[in-house]
Amino acid sequence: MGQGEVKFKGGVYGPCVSASALWNSTPVHIVARPHCTLWTIMPSARGAHLTPPCPETPNPSSATNPPLTRGSFLMQSLHLYDAVARLPRASYSHQAPVLDCCFENDNVVYAAGLDGQVKRYDVQTTRGAVLGTHAKAVQSVIFLPAQGVLLSGSWDQGLRMWDPRMAPGQNCVSSVAVPGKVYAVSAGKERLVVATSGRHVLIYDIRRLAGGHGPEALEQHRESSLKFQTRSLAVYTDGRGYALGSVEGRVAMEFFDAADAQANKYAFKCHRRNEGGKDTVYPVHSITFHSGYGTFATGGGDGVICIWDGENKKRLFQTARYPTSVASMSFSRTGEMLAVASSYAYEQGERDHPPDAIYIRAVQDVEVRPKARKPAGV
Repeated sequence: MGQGEVKFKGGVYGPCVSASALWNSTPVHIVARPHCTLWTIMPSARGAHLTPPCPETPNPSSATNPPLTRGSFLMQSLHLYDAVARLPRASYSHQAPVLDCCFENDNVVYAAGLDGQVKRYDVQTTRGAVLGTHAKAVQSVIFLPAQGVLLSGSWDQGLRMWDPRMAPGQNCVSSVAVPGKVYAVSAGKERLVVATSGRHVLIYDIRRLAGGHGPEALEQHRESSLKFQTRSLAVYTDGRGYALGSVEGRVAMEFFDAADAQANKYAFKCHRRNEGGKDTVYPVHSITFHSGYGTFATGGGDGVICIWDGENKKRLFQTARYPTSVASMSFSRTGEMLAVASSYAYEQGERDHPPDAIYIRAVQDVEVRPKARKPAGV
């Protein structure tokens, strides 16, 4: 573990971990799990560990509020931690393994999982309620602050928007069918990008979708430029396009505008390792953009995080290898911290593997700042 890094340890219980961080003012970490509800805090020479009293699997998702770090494990409960004070703040039980979670603000958390339920939790009162349901597992949830609604994407081939201010049963303000299971979702200020099975990529106008226009909100329906299944997705900081990662160790840099899409799009290889004279390819499990510089990080099944300058097509930095796959990660809102979920994602099938863990990494400016271009002819 590098300098300035804090590790949150979890046991092994389930196939993968998706970690994420939400950051604004107070660093908090959320974890979902099956049986246990209490964690013990133990000091370590390497940093602070949050050690659960029984086995489980972390599953952090993406966050966007205070220096809160949140993670959800393939378990049946959520745990919220203050990542700065290194103290637990709240815990909630869930009826099924949690696949994703997100914050609305410092006091409201959403979670969804294999049972198809989308739940809203109040941190102050510790109460939870079902916001809505899907017919199958919910892969992704994102809160859209400008519209005040929560978006959920499901394996039932549907997108739904929920208004938490409305009465239950009347709060689904938009519902759209998509051509496959939802694998990844990312939102900018104006557009929502959805990647599904079958290599479909759908681009929606967020305002029209939240306004109940449904299918009319679809601006573009594309086929992924990558040949293999989509694994990760993130909209650029400037909102001009999106980065798409695949299971085959590639990232495609795409643009929304038709002219830009053809002139500027490109793809590159990453997260590959020479093993025994052969090039081993690993999935790109997670992509997250730095809010200040617009550079981005990719995390792969090789256990490495790479930081890229997409504009200049350069790799800026590469971390030392984590104990196992980087299953998910997220920059804090200020970009000063990076939450990382290290969890074996079964890229090589059933095998012994290191325990799942979540790390909070202090980000150095030199790691994410794009290098100035040299003048032509120099």
